[in-house]
Amino acid sequence: MDATHSKSAFVYRQVRRALRSGHYAPGQRIDPATLAAEFNTSPTPVRFALYRLVGEALVVDQARGGLHVPLLTEVAMRDLYDWMERLLLMACDIGATPAARKAEPLEPASDDDLPKQTWQLFDAIARATAHRSLQQAVKQANDRLAPIRRSKLGLIEHRDKELAQLNRHWQARDMPALKAALHDYHERRKQLVPCIVALLNERSDHLH
Repeated sequence: MDATHSKSAFVYRQVRRALRSGHYAPGQRIDPATLAAEFNTSPTPVRFALYRLVGEALVVDQARGGLHVPLLTEVAMRDLYDWMERLLLMACDIGATPAARKAEPLEPASDDDLPKQTWQLFDAIARATAHRSLQQAVKQANDRLAPIRRSKLGLIEHRDKELAQLNRHWQARDMPALKAALHDYHERRKQLVPCIVALLNERSDHLH
């Protein structure tokens, strides 16, 4: 691997991690020159990395407006929640492989850790199936939802108890109960989509 591709892969991993951790908010512009200075590299590997993220729908190219974290419409957000739910229900139907039946329980989470633990739980449910295509689809949907989960803190009450319940069903491998809880989890969010989109748009306006 040459130096440009090696640096590009590094920037890709760092920006992807930053998106997942909420460093960038939905609608926020990502400036290649700023990243090049931050990572002490030329703009070329940064652009390679960012366009790889564009290909994964984690960043959008608004042409003259530059590169941004996606700010979804109500239809697109509802579709993404629906897609995430369908993928997880499919993983539950497939079931965990014998090797994946024992899993470490999640530690109690602070409010700020809940999005991270949600990502980890959904990823674990997918990885337990040993279906690589399903794992990748869940990982991508998980990453696309991560900035949204970070930004809507406070819109949904008792999220800690909600996640704890999902995790209990997963630890017990009670798939019928887990599927019902996953459905309820996503249904609550789909009903709140107009509020979530309005909140994200309002915050995005303050970023500009």
